[in-house]
Amino acid sequence: MSIYLIADSEIHDPEAYEKYKEAAPQFVARHGGEYCCRGGEFEVLVGDWKPTRLLVIKFPTRDAYDGFMADPDYRPWKELRESISTPKNVLIVKGI
Repeated sequence: MSIYLIADSEIHDPEAYEKYKEAAPQFVARHGGEYCCRGGEFEVLVGDWKPTRLLVIKFPTRDAYDGFMADPDYRPWKELRESISTPKNVLIVKGI
């Protein structure tokens, strides 16, 4: 069953984050993931949620997502992302 990673993050170093954005897609794709949205425009229709930067990635399975997060080649990029951004909300949603 597909899962969706939904993340809202605050970016502290936009220049370094651009380098991360260039590198990350190869690792997402390696694990069968595909970007659904990546920092695009959004509009909150109901509620008081105030996202900063939204990301949605679809993975074929939870195991594929876990493999992406544990990929040793991705580790330095994950560490960079963690040093230049702060996650505000991160969800995993099962697809249908």
